[in-house]
Amino acid sequence: MKTMMKVSPLLLFLSWVVCVSAEGLHVDLSISGCSDSDGEMMYSLDGEEKWFADFINHRGVEPQPSFIDHISYVEGTYEQAVANQQVCRSNLKLRREAMKDIPLENDPPSSPVVYTRDEVELGVKNTLICHVTGFYPAPVKVYWTKNGQNVTEGTSINVPFPNKDGSFRQTSRLDFTPQQGDMYSCSVTHPALDRPLTRIWDVEVQQPSIGPAVFCGLGLTVGLLGVAAGTFFLIKGNECS
Repeated sequence: MKTMMKVSPLLLFLSWVVCVSAEGLHVDLSISGCSDSDGEMMYSLDGEEKWFADFINHRGVEPQPSFIDHISYVEGTYEQAVANQQVCRSNLKLRREAMKDIPLENDPPSSPVVYTRDEVELGVKNTLICHVTGFYPAPVKVYWTKNGQNVTEGTSINVPFPNKDGSFRQTSRLDFTPQQGDMYSCSVTHPALDRPLTRIWDVEVQQPSIGPAVFCGLGLTVGLLGVAAGTFFLIKGNECS
């Protein structure tokens, strides 16, 4: 695995559990990681996050969609994640000393992809999603702007998730209310990049076209005039006879 052959300032521990049920094969994944300044703990099932530790806001987060049966974790899961960070940083120090002469490889992320959670409606709350993948080591840092101004309120980012090739992917979100003409950007930084990767997203909502209605109304009017003219000539013809 790529994560075992490279040395990075982030130490990750990955645990897979593969199980078989009547519905088929499922993969349960646990990731615990740390660096000098960051840490992560995450549980997922079949590639979907079930729970992760938000060490900035000191809480556990269950980012599960509303259409599934919610899976809740017991009290103390976040506290256990905090304790695991102490062990992780101790192991990280030992690994650095043992492997200090091994060069670090960096793989840059691909250009971020920005899209909305829901169909855009002006004045209706929505979420912008910035997806980044293909980078090593983890994590990346993501910055949002609105009309050229930095935005931090309403932003969040999940923990790095491993790809099959050993690289990582990460997703940042921004809660926003679209207004016509607003411009947002998602910028990504990583040690393998010389400059940030930025993707711009504009609020553009197509207004209903009046063309079809005009043509429909015009056609109806012409049709009615034709019927009236036909009726007039029919009556005149009867009178002459």
